[in-house]
Amino acid sequence: MIEVRGLGRRHGPVDAVRDLTFDVGPGKVTGFLGPNGAGKTTTMRMILGLDRPDGGEARVLGVRYADLPAPMRAVGVLLDAEAVHPRRTARDHLRCLAESNAIPRARAGEVLDQVGLAPAAGRLAGSFSLGMKQRLGIAAALLGDPGVLILDEPVNGLDPEGIVWIRTLMRELAAQGRTVLVSSHLMSEMALTADHLVVIGRGRLIADAPFETFVRSDEVLVRTPAAGEFARELTGAGAVVRPAVPGPEDPAGDGLVVTGMTAGEVGRLAAARGVVLHGLTSRGASLEQVFMELTRDDAEYGARDGRRG
Repeated sequence: MIEVRGLGRRHGPVDAVRDLTFDVGPGKVTGFLGPNGAGKTTTMRMILGLDRPDGGEARVLGVRYADLPAPMRAVGVLLDAEAVHPRRTARDHLRCLAESNAIPRARAGEVLDQVGLAPAAGRLAGSFSLGMKQRLGIAAALLGDPGVLILDEPVNGLDPEGIVWIRTLMRELAAQGRTVLVSSHLMSEMALTADHLVVIGRGRLIADAPFETFVRSDEVLVRTPAAGEFARELTGAGAVVRPAVPGPEDPAGDGLVVTGMTAGEVGRLAAARGVVLHGLTSRGASLEQVFMELTRDDAEYGARDGRRG
């Protein structure tokens, strides 16, 4: 369990984090999202005691991180995959961490195998690609078999196979009852991985909700050759109807987008009125669409458009 209460930190005149409060519970993957400069890494560093907050506090497993008797056996952390001595082998890097944290040396080989780096155990870390360094950093996070994991952009540098692997690993760890907090800029990955989402912008909390609440299907795409007639029936039943934009979901251009009714209700109305349907699909905004809408006014850097100069 991670508890953040009223956390704040200033960088000169700028509020990097402002009065931030949220919980990260066990048994699920919590995605930590926000635009560049939102304060995600600063928040993680304050949770870990690497940055001192100007206000509020953060607790891990009920205490400050600095008060944990065996930190690496309680909390696994990946903040910077480059934080490894380039002249040490992968095996020696992990053995040094193990020895300094009273973890059996044999764990080094176990986690190297777990992250797929066993064949490279004797290679110098300085020769590793970014993706291999990410795997080594994840191995270090797993070294103490911790109940809490904090991972900052763990998919950076991973190839498609590696992305599927880390996604599966995080979900498996959460299923074991561990607390998993992960930040990422890849909305498509968070949509496949996260059970819960915490979104911040300019250091303040914007959203804190289960994934299914955050992104909900609230539209129904209806394809029918009797679009005009059925639109009138739907409107009479209290729905809001608009023509669908032709595209992959509606190649024939005969679609209607319906809000205010579920797909089941639309289907029952069509059956009662004898309307032939070619398609009936529930759909909602993607995580990326919802994220962009929520953080539109909180991005530190944005492309020039008609609204902002």
